[in-house]
Amino acid sequence: MKKRFVAALILGCGLGLHAAADEPGRHPSYLHALSDLRAAQWHIDHRRGENAHIARAEGEIHNQISAAINDIQRAVREDGKQGQPRPPVDVATREGQLHAVVDLLRKARDDIARPEDDPQARRLQQDGLAHVDAALYAAERAINEIQRPGAPR
Repeated sequence: MKKRFVAALILGCGLGLHAAADEPGRHPSYLHALSDLRAAQWHIDHRRGENAHIARAEGEIHNQISAAINDIQRAVREDGKQGQPRPPVDVATREGQLHAVVDLLRKARDDIARPEDDPQARRLQQDGLAHVDAALYAAERAINEIQRPGAPR
């Protein structure tokens, strides 16, 4: 009888730990993504464009990152993760702020793209991914423009 009780107690504790792992707010991927997105936006906001074309690209990157932050913040609220501390940024910066922006956006994309089981948060997740992809595309275009032979510096 004692063995059954001990086995049931151990099993119950194990199930309790498993259930706790699925509680809202335990998985920091959206929070990591928000930290990376904010860092990417800081780099864009503190960068001086080489020419008007690059400045327009930077404006597009800023707007897309802002939209992604908004969508992911809403997904965080849907997922019940608000009020959690901000984790540190995932990536060390390389030379050049646009390269750092690309690195941060890729890390944020990886974090956002993790499986989402909440249908309402899933819609916001997909919207956020679309904005991150648009920001990535604009940042990579700007880098290519700068690296183009004969491009104004």
